[in-house]
Amino acid sequence: MATFAKSDQLLVIIDPTARRLDGESVRIAKDVLSAGAAAKVCLPEGPEEFARALDRRGTRRPVVVGGDRALVRTVSLLHRQRELAGCALSVVPVGDTSLAESLGVPGGAVAAARAVLDGAERRLDLLVDDSDGVVLGALGIPPVPVREPGARVPVPSGHPWLRTTYRSLIRTLASRPARLPAVPCPGHARLRVDVDGETVVDLDQPVEKVSVTPAAGGVAEVEVRPLAVGAERTPLLTSGRTVTVAGADFRYRADAAVSGPVRKRTWRVLEGAWGLVLPPA
Repeated sequence: MATFAKSDQLLVIIDPTARRLDGESVRIAKDVLSAGAAAKVCLPEGPEEFARALDRRGTRRPVVVGGDRALVRTVSLLHRQRELAGCALSVVPVGDTSLAESLGVPGGAVAAARAVLDGAERRLDLLVDDSDGVVLGALGIPPVPVREPGARVPVPSGHPWLRTTYRSLIRTLASRPARLPAVPCPGHARLRVDVDGETVVDLDQPVEKVSVTPAAGGVAEVEVRPLAVGAERTPLLTSGRTVTVAGADFRYRADAAVSGPVRKRTWRVLEGAWGLVLPPA
């Protein structure tokens, strides 16, 4: 892992969604970073300004203050510019932070900002598809719906006991995983999955779920769950450098975004393709 000098200059790009959702955490992160290094702060108002700020970083180390979507957007931009190899990226998660934290970034503005200043670069594997899309953490088929960052569930007005009961019901329902029907779903459930040219499951075997995760050593871990009818079926586990999924129009979730529909998509693993600054081991 490569370490950094205190004199390093930082380009702090604050995502507009983070500013809207949690201005206090953004302020704390900015104060900690500015106190510990020479930091230029950018406040882009949209994706185009975000891209321009990143493109004009010069020799400054980019630091993204924002949620998982901002992190994926940054890696995607650097990948398409073919500049990932020479760029050590830092992130202070604000908003939706599950992806960043799963990669080892500390939760909380202060801890994450201190990791930017005192941490070291760790090279991570990346999944890249045949349309130049990237996957940092996990790929799932079919996509599991998630609530947008900052979305609020309306609470009925009236007596306090009614509001309390309603919130309790919403929490109970939200904690239960969505159940797929016990019959083959048209299109999405009939897929052919090939790993390094070997067929794991074909179109004649309906599947409930396919997940692909980049792992260490330049390979992806693949889990295929055949659709259970009656007795539960054992998941099929394998790993490889190239994963191809084909079938009738299907959608997939790559990190924080849903893509598709597509009929065929291939992902390949790029070993050590990008660098993320994390706390020292």
